[in-house]
Order: sequence, then structure tokens, then C-alpha cells
Amino acid sequence: MNKQIKLSSLDGYPREQLTDEQISLNFASLFSTPNGTEVLKYLRSITIEAVHGSAVTDEVLRHAEGSRYIVGLIERRIQHGHKVNK
Repeated sequence: MNKQIKLSSLDGYPREQLTDEQISLNFASLFSTPNGTEVLKYLRSITIEAVHGSAVTDEVLRHAEGSRYIVGLIERRIQHGHKVNK
């Protein structure tokens, strides 16, 4: 059996290429629904689009950046899923 292992996937974890592509296809399918689009819009509003003032603590900033990373990863998975599906 010829398994293709990606050295790095979108999330940085090595896995078989077909498995990585299936993950992205699942994200694209889930977030392409009307409900999924609204959920992603909500997640963006509380993470990527949120602005913290100059008095933000290190802990709050680290939490915010982690949350932004996850939402950004979801968006990259969706884009990748659309490319794989073509």
C-alpha cells in the first residue's frame, strides 16, 4: 500500500495526505451550510475581529491569540477543502 505522508499539514501535525484532505473536506462541508456560515461569522467576531486596548494583560492576549489561531485554522481548512474538492 502506497501511503503518502505529508511532512506538514495545515495544523503542523504530520498525517497521510488523504487523511489531511478529508479533514479539510469535512470542514468545508460543515461550514458551507447556512448555519455553519453564521457560526464562523460569530467566531470571527469574538476572535479575529476583536480589538483589545493597551491595558490588555499578557494572559488575556495569549488567550485571544490562541482563539484567533483556531478560527484562522478553520478558515484555512475550509479554503483547502474547496481546493481539494475541485
